[in-house]
Amino acid sequence: LQRATPEDPTKMGVGKAIAVLTSGGDSQGMNAAVRAVVRVGIYTGAKVYVVYEGYQGLVDGRDHICQATWESVSMMLQLGGTVIGTARCQDFRTKEGRTNAACNLVKLGITNLCVIGGDGSLTGANQFRSEWSELLQILVKAGKITAEEAKQSSHLNIVGMVGSIDNDFCGTDMTIGTDSALHRIIEVVDAITTTAQSSTIVINCSSSCHSHQRAFILEVMGRHCGYLALVTALASGADWVFIPEMPPDDGWEDHLCRRLTDQRSLGYRLNVIIVAEGATDRFGKPITCDMIKNLVTKKLGFDTRATILGHVQRGGTPSAFDRILGSRMGVEAVMALLEATPETPACVVSLSGNQAVRLPLMECVQVTKDVTKAMADGRFEEAVKLRGKSFESNWNTYKLLAHVNPAEVKSNINIGIMNVGAPCAGMNAAVRSAVRTGILQGHHMLVIHDGFEGLAHGHIEPISWAAVGNWTGEGGSNLGTKRTLPRSMIEDISLNVAKFNIHALVVIGGFEAFVGGMDLVTAREKYEELCIPIVVIPATVSNNVPGSDFSIGADTALNTITTTCDRIKQSAAGTKRRVFIIETMGGYCGYLATMAGLAGGADAAYIYEEPFGIHDLEVNVEHLVEKMKTTVKRGLVLRNEKCNPNYTTDFIFNLYSEEGKGVFDCRKNVLGHVQQGGTPSPFDRNFGTKLGSKAILWLTDKLKECYRHGRIFANTPDSACVLGMRKKALVFQSLAELKLNSDFEHRIPKSQWWLKLRPILKILAKYKVSLDISEKTIMESIIKKRGVI
Repeated sequence: LQRATPEDPTKMGVGKAIAVLTSGGDSQGMNAAVRAVVRVGIYTGAKVYVVYEGYQGLVDGRDHICQATWESVSMMLQLGGTVIGTARCQDFRTKEGRTNAACNLVKLGITNLCVIGGDGSLTGANQFRSEWSELLQILVKAGKITAEEAKQSSHLNIVGMVGSIDNDFCGTDMTIGTDSALHRIIEVVDAITTTAQSSTIVINCSSSCHSHQRAFILEVMGRHCGYLALVTALASGADWVFIPEMPPDDGWEDHLCRRLTDQRSLGYRLNVIIVAEGATDRFGKPITCDMIKNLVTKKLGFDTRATILGHVQRGGTPSAFDRILGSRMGVEAVMALLEATPETPACVVSLSGNQAVRLPLMECVQVTKDVTKAMADGRFEEAVKLRGKSFESNWNTYKLLAHVNPAEVKSNINIGIMNVGAPCAGMNAAVRSAVRTGILQGHHMLVIHDGFEGLAHGHIEPISWAAVGNWTGEGGSNLGTKRTLPRSMIEDISLNVAKFNIHALVVIGGFEAFVGGMDLVTAREKYEELCIPIVVIPATVSNNVPGSDFSIGADTALNTITTTCDRIKQSAAGTKRRVFIIETMGGYCGYLATMAGLAGGADAAYIYEEPFGIHDLEVNVEHLVEKMKTTVKRGLVLRNEKCNPNYTTDFIFNLYSEEGKGVFDCRKNVLGHVQQGGTPSPFDRNFGTKLGSKAILWLTDKLKECYRHGRIFANTPDSACVLGMRKKALVFQSLAELKLNSDFEHRIPKSQWWLKLRPILKILAKYKVSLDISEKTIMESIIKKRGVI
């Protein structure tokens, strides 16, 4: 199935009606999806209805199905749960209930249904669709609808979006609500870690000082899926994780106690164990928090605490990722509905990497059931594979880093790790992962303090497994970082590379790390000591490193901006109409301004990559003035710090203040360095952990390739790479190749994927801009693609 390409998307929906409902358990981000469906539906010319209380509202009809307006979905982006309600509906499970639902839709001329929920809700929607013709015949016979009405509503189109905090739906990388749930969990883990470390009891003895050992056991949601538990374990550096997909081997009790004892001997005072609520042993017997608590207390005598998080994971405001995910999926869902034909199978819209995808609904449901069956049959390796590449990658990284015993055979390889550029959240997670993976490979790991300056001045020291223990959740850069480029210190750097016998280098940082890496490659011609493999790991809030769609630190900064925008807007609650002008960081890269605009519901986001003039500013101001004359009371305008040297934040503030007189007043905020601070988000911890580990494994292979005549010699272009995420995969790209795609004056890549999201930002802000739908979104078969396992 491919997208149609009509001349004008604003006329695609004329004469059509769409209904949107949320069903099953609620999750954060559902409101963003509802808002996007309503607004994009109206943009295409369709009538859009919201169904209150899920399928129950569909069955009951009347005032449960209401036509939505643009303004009716304002100020809901930042709200958790679902404002249109959700309910478990027994009536819809019956033929009579579904017949009533069909009648209510036909009477309103609705033939397009968007369902946001879990696999049960989406399976119900597909059954409803498959029975549609039969239900219409029943209604015509009963005289409830006319033959003409049945003819006009002869086919029902269904599109699903998966809203579930468990991330238990196969075929999709992330379901709506999962990232927000991880935020809630990590907040708790950080709080527990802090209190455990500060309240450690120290017993003074005549000969030495012993710390009292503590263990914390945390149960997270996931009755059939261990995604939350697994990512929490990765993001918190937990000592053990129990998940349904991969029960522990027989004798796990002794193994667990050995692991905790080993950690104790390495100097750790705190152990963290994560348990998914559906965790079992190999025979299907549940493994509970209390069971583990009793085991650790009796066998080891540790002071053990168990915490069951429960529904706190469903609550709170949605993360920036979930708001953007919901908004993007809402757009894709409307397009899928309006392009559907009677032959089109019901589909689910989702993200794979950063790509919007459409997947056949029932294939996804089937693979989800296959996972449950594989677990029930004891085929656990297969269950992990069926969960998808993202889950499998997380599991493999966890297994690798969960080892405590380093390799017995040493490689005599020294790998240096440094941070370069401005500090950002997640850098420490990447360093920790790289250090531990290197030690497991038998390498000697060296850390370089203060970037290239530290390398030139010999601020280099070995680092141990235990030294990076709690680094995953720490913000900033523990190694110290500077923006200085190596070109003025190349000779000193080459001398220290030789002095400390460094065989490979991991450079974690922003655009300076990228340029510095190229400086080292250029200097290889003159300095043979620099003929070593080099990996650059992108880490900057600006997300401007060529070779990667995402940088470590950008997600944390985005969440900081989004939360701050929420608070700033809330500060005006109860006052007259107000517009906020907010300046974001990013240098010349408009990623933060654009994505924060999507997540915060901005009316405009000014960036360098999309030049604007006085006419554009005039259009924006007039548009906002007209909008504020309706029931809308808040306006949000974002400006990237270097978008234009003349149209400054003060200029834009003064312009909006003057033109808005009598309609709204203005306030301005420059967010500044708050965007670089804070503890890393779950995504940045996980992303940093994966990149650090993958970089060392690649270097290990590359060093074997480059070993000649008893020494390392790497001077080919592919021996100096950026490790980044491209669409759906982590890939290595040579610095030489990426140089061609870089704008060095403005420190940005020449092509950036997120610019394609700019029209969505404008459409959701009620601009009648054209949405480019020429790029085809093909429905992918996940069963054929996966093949036989």
